[in-house]
Amino acid sequence: MCGRFALALPPKSIAEHFQLDTDEGIETRYNIAPTQNAATIVGGSVTAGRTIAIRRWGLIPHWSKEAKIGARMINARSETVSEKSAFRNPFKERRCLVPASGFYEWKREGSSKQPFYIRLREGTPLAFAGLWDRWTDSDGRPVESFTILTTMANDLIRPLHDRMPVIVKPEDYDLWLDTGDFDKTRLEPLLAPLDAGLMERYPVGPEVNSARNEDPRCVKRLS
Repeated sequence: MCGRFALALPPKSIAEHFQLDTDEGIETRYNIAPTQNAATIVGGSVTAGRTIAIRRWGLIPHWSKEAKIGARMINARSETVSEKSAFRNPFKERRCLVPASGFYEWKREGSSKQPFYIRLREGTPLAFAGLWDRWTDSDGRPVESFTILTTMANDLIRPLHDRMPVIVKPEDYDLWLDTGDFDKTRLEPLLAPLDAGLMERYPVGPEVNSARNEDPRCVKRLS
């Protein structure tokens, strides 16, 4: 699964990596938690203009009667995303990228859990495969929200958890974002686990355990 992630890189480097015209709206974050707002990227291609949209983490289906359902929809299993009513239409029409520098997972060690930070070996930005939707509250105000797709864990993540977020390779950004011509057979290969050799993990301190902590200690490697 993916229950906590970070965007612990300068906004300018994020904008350059995703070929955005501006870094406006991108905020350096060390401990992004469910129900919080986070940056997502939309746009069919570089030439069509990729843009940042700030959305709430935890997808609220447009047909939902209340917002609290979103807390249970922070992740969507890639294997069934085209079948579930909450995700079926967003998978066809409302795909997005969720920029990140890495994510967190926990491993039980005795009576406690040790948090780990997982990122690309090169320390470069990465993108989770996301879906978004627009819900309207009882006062007629629109709320946009998103979910992160998950897949089977690779060899690096498996000792910690049996699921991991779907990480889209840069060469596949355009394909994932292009919702103009839906072709499930072209998208499915993108949902495989990323090669473990491209990633690294390291233990971090207990600060990340609380969503109230939002500073560089969360991603600092334990010696």
